[in-house]
Amino acid sequence: KITTSPKGEHPSVTLFRQYLRIRTVQPEPNYVDEVVLFLEKIASDLGLDCQKVEEHWSHDPFEAFKDPQGNIYARGAQDMKCVGIQYLEAIRRLKGEGKRLPRTIHLTFVPDEEIGGHKGMELFVKRPEFQALRAGFALDEGLASPTETFVVFYSERSPWWLRITSSGNPGHGSRFIENTAAEKLHRVVASVLEFREQEKLRLQSDPSLTLGAVTSVNLTVLQGGVAYNVVPATMSASFDFRVAPDVDLKAFEKRIQGWCQDAGEGVTYQFQQKWTEPRITATDDSNPWWAEFSRVCREMSLAVKPEIFPAATDSRYLRAAGVPALGFSPMNLTPVLLHDHNEFLNEAVFLRGIDIYVRLLPALASVPALPHER
Repeated sequence: KITTSPKGEHPSVTLFRQYLRIRTVQPEPNYVDEVVLFLEKIASDLGLDCQKVEEHWSHDPFEAFKDPQGNIYARGAQDMKCVGIQYLEAIRRLKGEGKRLPRTIHLTFVPDEEIGGHKGMELFVKRPEFQALRAGFALDEGLASPTETFVVFYSERSPWWLRITSSGNPGHGSRFIENTAAEKLHRVVASVLEFREQEKLRLQSDPSLTLGAVTSVNLTVLQGGVAYNVVPATMSASFDFRVAPDVDLKAFEKRIQGWCQDAGEGVTYQFQQKWTEPRITATDDSNPWWAEFSRVCREMSLAVKPEIFPAATDSRYLRAAGVPALGFSPMNLTPVLLHDHNEFLNEAVFLRGIDIYVRLLPALASVPALPHER
């Protein structure tokens, strides 16, 4: 017997239409929240076994599985849902203790940091709501540390994402065509990768340098061509540069221009992201915020190491707006697994992080008014 929906529609058609209504188009397909639940429900109705498999993950990355050792596996365990909850739980404890502080602590949950913050913190710092906060200092995300030492970030590298496009003579793939787009693009790629090797060797040969202190670059996208036997008229290569904060940015862009000019005519570049306002938050006693931060760490016997953040965070917008900022995630004795498979955080490390913030937040919120704030 064939059953139909209340509207007279065949139930299989109804099910088909429900599936079609789930948005699965790239670049933001809603797989986990809707598709998986939809299919699991059908499997349950049919009495079928169902198993979710995500490549290289030992557990569902959105299950928040906790193993017998207390390791919690999930996407965001380190970056950075952990810090958001630690902030909130520290505030809960401080309020429960009836703490009253000279300064106001504001928590901001801002979107789009992973893709540049252009619709998040970049816009927020320009809004009157941010100005009304009269922010004196900011804490932002850091990284896990596999050792006992906690890493604190006082600056970060500038993300420069650019596409270099080469134009040349097209033709049939059976001929030796001169001055092709591929030849010229190859020259640019060779120049960039040579620079990459120089910076890599500089990092490896100087033990005092960390990754954030040198400029890195990776070739991330190659585009061009329509068929095996057609020499394309244009080709492009996209690069992810992370420029160290002490680099002369105008001189560095001239270097990029030189690589393009040396490759030949018809080679141009275009930025997709270009940060040009690197700032450094002082990590000595000239900075009262650092003095208080480091004092609490000493009292808690926390070993800290100041470094330059190797990637980019929302801190760059805060520092450019005149707000000193430190990047700090209280996760030591933890492998760095942000954006990696099997990202996890141990519950004991997570809970200790709350204890650390319970000490840090009231200390920072008790720094006396500075001359420019009076």
